[in-house]
Amino acid sequence: MIKAVIFDMDGTLIDTEKYYRIFWPKALAHFGYEMSDEQALSMRSLGQPYAPQHLKDMFEDPDLDYAAIRKYRKEIMEECLDENGIEIKPGVFALLDFLKEKKIKRAIATATDTQRTEKYLKNLGLYDYFDEIICATMVEHGKPAPDIYQYACEQLHLAPAECMAVEDSPNGVSSAYDAGCKVVMVPDQAPPDEETKKKIAACPDSLNEIIKLFDALAQ
Repeated sequence: MIKAVIFDMDGTLIDTEKYYRIFWPKALAHFGYEMSDEQALSMRSLGQPYAPQHLKDMFEDPDLDYAAIRKYRKEIMEECLDENGIEIKPGVFALLDFLKEKKIKRAIATATDTQRTEKYLKNLGLYDYFDEIICATMVEHGKPAPDIYQYACEQLHLAPAECMAVEDSPNGVSSAYDAGCKVVMVPDQAPPDEETKKKIAACPDSLNEIIKLFDALAQ
């Protein structure tokens, strides 16, 4: 039986993934690199130490200054989010209330750092819904490695098989799947590819649909 649901944050609970798709190319352009939309999509939920090497391989430049580019991307993206606000994905509160009523634990497993995660969740009134908030900075290897989901399960005092993960991207799906969680993907920026489809138990169009599917998925 599923006793906890662990959520990715960006693109799953809050509508921020589209901004990464915009601001990674802008940040790279600032440093003289041209990033395609397909390349930007490949960065979704990609954590340390994979993201720096991924960019170096992508542009065939071992001297690419990942730290500087990421710092600039965070600055210009935060300016945009502070000015325009962040939208919550449809069905978030309904699903979290549903899980709370069923006494199902709730956790976050995000590639975003702790400071920004807490800022976003508190500003949107989501913070108090979660029993555990796990960020990529708490583990050695970020997504797509399984570390963050394994650690989240440990903090919940549950086996991975007792936890359902809700993700929106292939890197996040792989992380949860390899940790041993049951994975539900709610696509955000792109539908699952064939390899990702093999790793998911369901692919609903929205978080609202998980409520309808939950009893069947929780077995």
